[in-house]
Amino acid sequence: MSKKLKLYGFNNLTKSLSFNIYDVCYAKSEESQKKYISYIDEQYNSDRLVGIMQNIADMIGARVLNISKQDYEPQGASVTILMEDETIAHLDKSHVTVHTYPEYHPDKNISTFRVDIDVATCGQITPLSTLDYLIDSFDSDIITMDYRVRGFTRQLNGKKVFIDHKIKSIQDFIDVKTLKKYNAIDINIYQANLFHTKMIIKDIDLQNYLFDIDVNDLPEERRKMITENLREEMIEIYSGTNVF
Repeated sequence: MSKKLKLYGFNNLTKSLSFNIYDVCYAKSEESQKKYISYIDEQYNSDRLVGIMQNIADMIGARVLNISKQDYEPQGASVTILMEDETIAHLDKSHVTVHTYPEYHPDKNISTFRVDIDVATCGQITPLSTLDYLIDSFDSDIITMDYRVRGFTRQLNGKKVFIDHKIKSIQDFIDVKTLKKYNAIDINIYQANLFHTKMIIKDIDLQNYLFDIDVNDLPEERRKMITENLREEMIEIYSGTNVF
């Protein structure tokens, strides 16, 4: 928020960032798929997620008030953190939540690990500054992001302020080097201060998507089929519809 903006009372704009990532992997059998699910579930258990969420709180200058965490059976985890602004101590509605959803395709030997993160702040802090960190914290093949500014705050002269910072696209808050790795599109409703961006990885280095398999042990036709199946899965997730 501009320092020149003088408010009547305090800034009570609510800013929320919804961030969803999908990590796609190929495992050669149902047993291997289950091993992958167990592996990824342990890699991103509730303790690991708490560390990531606490780093987010530090990045936006908030103090952690309360942490709630849970690991689920057979898989998945959730973390909720309540925060307040360290400078003005008026962020009683601010929080970070994260949920994980490991699962696998019954026919194509493809597993998908989904992470849903919501960062909500009240006041001049915007959660958009955490995007690069969030993308780097997970193996992000497909990313969908929603950002919205709700409510209004009021200047001394009575004029309402419905958004206190400039934004044309969520992509403007992501490092250029990161953006080059993805194809991205926007759906923005500026009149509602609602911004949506989704991204899909451009290149598939097959070895990075194989669990307990060496790509050199696979014949060329098998590599092509696996790569095609991975790409089809990604396209459907990115499109939000069954395409193939």
